[in-house]
Amino acid sequence: WLFAMYLMATSRKGVSSLQLSKELGITQKSAWFLLQRLREALGKDDDDQGGGFLSGIIEADETYIGGKEANKHESKKLKAGRGAVGKMAVMGMRGRGGKVRAHALRNTTASAIQSAVKDAVAPGSVLCTDEHASYRGMAEYLHLSVNHSAKQFVDGMAHTNGIESVWAVLKRGFYGIYHSFSQKHLQRYINEFAYR
Repeated sequence: WLFAMYLMATSRKGVSSLQLSKELGITQKSAWFLLQRLREALGKDDDDQGGGFLSGIIEADETYIGGKEANKHESKKLKAGRGAVGKMAVMGMRGRGGKVRAHALRNTTASAIQSAVKDAVAPGSVLCTDEHASYRGMAEYLHLSVNHSAKQFVDGMAHTNGIESVWAVLKRGFYGIYHSFSQKHLQRYINEFAYR
């Protein structure tokens, strides 16, 4: 399992269970099981590992994981709109020191997003976000935002470039190595990329 952990931690976009099975000389099914146990361990509560809350300057953002409706087979299409339809929401926070917390969300309503932020970020921190309205109204943080729709990506110390880089690597792993994440196992894959 140490070699499996080494491969998982050092491959930027992840390691497939098929590749790991070849490296370890075990079946693909056993390699998948081993990887899932490692992903689960990476997501253990940060309080157990001395982590606690993120503090200082924190970037927060959400993303959506899943394929495009246009690329799905006709019988699999939801026919319920465009954009995030049929995709799974992921909320992430990244301290400027590099520590990341990310969680799968059922939706991106203000209550869900604010609850995720309050569970991970210490009061008194500086919260840098995009213009999403769900981040407004949290008096315990100094809130700075950038307006991505107006092509504003940096405003002084306010930007979300760090957490968006985490999403870029997560999506490269999704498209290039894993090809799909089931809703059941999504949090485990998020744990792996947040750890890395």
